[in-house]
Amino acid sequence: MNDSLIHTLVLAQDGAGSSKSLLEYIAAGREIGLIIILLSLVAVGMIAAQLWRVRRARLAPPEVVGRLHERLRSNDVKGAIAVCEDADNESFVTRVFGAALVRCSRSPFGFLELRGALEESGQAEVARMYRMTDGIGLIASVAPMLGLLGTVVGMVGAFDTIAMTEGPARPDQLGGSISQALVTTVLGLIVAIPATAAYTFLRNRIDTLTAEAGETIEELAAYLESAAAPGAAPARSPTPGPRPAPAPAAAPPTRGATTP
Repeated sequence: MNDSLIHTLVLAQDGAGSSKSLLEYIAAGREIGLIIILLSLVAVGMIAAQLWRVRRARLAPPEVVGRLHERLRSNDVKGAIAVCEDADNESFVTRVFGAALVRCSRSPFGFLELRGALEESGQAEVARMYRMTDGIGLIASVAPMLGLLGTVVGMVGAFDTIAMTEGPARPDQLGGSISQALVTTVLGLIVAIPATAAYTFLRNRIDTLTAEAGETIEELAAYLESAAAPGAAPARSPTPGPRPAPAPAAAPPTRGATTP
């Protein structure tokens, strides 16, 4: 009884001592596991970059919005375009509003098509921000597929070992291929789950912050729409020039004269 108990304790200690480190588990994934690890590093970099870009202070900087309010309040459209085209002021608001101002300034309809220009430039900028998050969604889709590929490759290797072994295959002969099959699956899921969550979070954040920036753009557009309304005062006084002389008044008819 005591001998069997001692033998069991020795086996348990051997099993505890043979536990692998994290790097050894990752190395068991072989080439496919290394590709998944590289994808995870790329995903971390892309998520960090997007979190830096998709911020309220980056989409609608208060100081830039204040300058635009000052220019438009004084009806200085060229000054507002200059503020939007300044590289130091680049943001969602300046890209959308600047593109609309340039289009309206070149159009024969003027600011009557401001609303349509803002909608088109706004949709283009939102689509541009979505495309910047598509890489994260791509990694979230590819990582589990790579894990499945590693699983299939590992199982193929295990069956090849069984086929080439005379007699029953020993566990140590199958361990490498089975480890690759399981480790790549785990690595693929570890990368895909956070990437999917980050992708969804960033898309929702883009929707929320661009809607708030759209309200700011609406306030800026109100200056131009009020100036373009019928009966509004012109932005600049017309260039003075010679005025035509007034036509002479008709002479009053002579009292008592008869009409022919």
